[in-house]
Amino acid sequence: MRLLMISGDRQVAIGETGPFHALQREFSRHFERIDVICPRPSKAPTVKVIHDNVHLHPAGVARSGMMKYVFEKGRELLAEHGATLITSHDYGWFYNGMGAARLSKETGVPYVSELHHVPGHPVAADMRERFDKRIARAYVRYALSRALAFRVVNRVEMPSLLRSWGVPDEKILVLPSLYIDLDVFRVADPRPAPRYDVCFVGRMVNNKGLSRIVDALALLAREQKGHSAIFIGKGPLLGATRKRVERRGLGASTHFIEWVASPAELAEIYRSSRVVVCASTCEGGPRFTVEAMACGTPVVSTRVGVMSELLRSGENGELVDFDTADLARGLGKVLADETQRARLGLRAARDAQRFEYKRTIQQYAEGLKALVTPTKVRGKAAGEA
Repeated sequence: MRLLMISGDRQVAIGETGPFHALQREFSRHFERIDVICPRPSKAPTVKVIHDNVHLHPAGVARSGMMKYVFEKGRELLAEHGATLITSHDYGWFYNGMGAARLSKETGVPYVSELHHVPGHPVAADMRERFDKRIARAYVRYALSRALAFRVVNRVEMPSLLRSWGVPDEKILVLPSLYIDLDVFRVADPRPAPRYDVCFVGRMVNNKGLSRIVDALALLAREQKGHSAIFIGKGPLLGATRKRVERRGLGASTHFIEWVASPAELAEIYRSSRVVVCASTCEGGPRFTVEAMACGTPVVSTRVGVMSELLRSGENGELVDFDTADLARGLGKVLADETQRARLGLRAARDAQRFEYKRTIQQYAEGLKALVTPTKVRGKAAGEA
């Protein structure tokens, strides 16, 4: 089976590795050929083929031209190489999805709309996210009769939202996007001594709740429970977050790293942290929390993405509400008792095992293949399994 993917990843084309590159390493074993149309990278692309049969086609146009590029480049690729299915990573102004819908209609090749998360859901960080959520709803209504299915990456949050928007259950395909390399993200024996109390990893943008994390740390410090912290990531709010840390008197105990060179280095930071924090208002995963759990580090998180179904307060971490006081409470609770914290971390590591890299990607590949398998054959295969 051949696959045409309309992706949002632009880094692989310039030689950077990451989750999408790792996904394709395993995906390439399940498909004869994969063509990937992706946005224009930040610098000139240098990579055209990875893993022998994954072919990259970065756009030479800005976002406003992506819908046309997806259609025209996709039509060219389908004519030359063929494909059984189109997958479209849909977000923002949904150029990918609208281009994929037009391409599907003209060529007859079905497409799957992949919605990892919707800005503003479950909580809007600002007016922009409220607007973006309305755009997402309009797109789902547009795609409802055009897409073969909507692929979502968590079992509770996104299916519930899509149902409320009129999408029937038979068009909702749950296939997780957390592919964790458990050879890298694992519990160390012996575990290194903690270097940081609280760790955040992610892009420095509004929905990550960065101000709440800083304010929660300041609240703990006022209660004479000061803790060290590390923020890993870059983005438009990096400068504002640094300034907020200084204003709250946390500069001496807070560290910033914009980029970590390798997954192994990131795993070592997780293992050297006492707790990992997520204060996001909307997420699909998030990935970094599950990576940390696999390393035996408990997580304090808001109820976003997969966290609401994976975390259980007092058992493998702590779920908190979307406010500073409850975030501080959750962090303080986990950090207060070292024996209990270690127990939470070991249970977290066991619970993260279900996101093992090869098995999860195999389920993803098989889920896509099943969509285009005739019903009788698909039912027989399921019965045999």
